Parts: sequence; structure tokens; C-alpha cells
Amino acid sequence: MTVTPAMITCDTTDATALATWWAEQTGGTITEENDGWYVIVSVPDSPTLAFQKVEDPTPGKNRLHLDVLTDDLDAEVARLREAGAGLVAERGDENFRWVTLTDPAGNEFCVAQRS
Repeated sequence: MTVTPAMITCDTTDATALATWWAEQTGGTITEENDGWYVIVSVPDSPTLAFQKVEDPTPGKNRLHLDVLTDDLDAEVARLREAGAGLVAERGDENFRWVTLTDPAGNEFCVAQRS
């Protein structure tokens, strides 16, 4: 017997705002809002994203993060930063590069060039 990942859920103090940001960045659609306490984003050809309102998110560095792919790393990082993402670090070498960013709630995620 095995399990199948079905959804990636993120705790936040403003589920609607963070879900809206991620829907805009991924081309996804908010498919459920549940009075702003649990908001679901469907993303084409990707796992479902969910954002759960909590009073006090777990402090410190998140232990689980999203890795997203793009066809143009530099252009996508610039677009995400303009949309409100924060820069953590540019990483890698001439063989493979990626950039670690934060979403507007401070959750880290990585962007890499599609092979």
C-alpha cells in the first residue's frame, strides 16, 4: 500500500491574499474559498495548492517548500520580484542555477530553469 500526494497546504494569517498571489503567479484558479479560512488553488498540470488561515504560523524557516520551473529563469525571477516576492539567494553553478525567493508571507520557494 502507498500514498499519493494530493495537495500542498501552507499556513498563513491571510489565506485569501496568499492564495490570490499564488494563483496569479502560477496561472491557477481559486476553486474554493471557505470564508477565507481555507482557500484552494487549482494549477494546470500541477498539484493543488491550499492556504489555511491560522492565528500564528509556525515561526522560523519553513521545512517544506515549493520548487517551480520556468523556461526563462532570469525573466521569471524578475517578474516574481516585481509581484512581491523577496530574494533570499541566487544559487548553483554554470551547470544548474536556481533562485530562492519568498512569497509575500515569507514562505521560501525555489525557481529553476526547465531542462
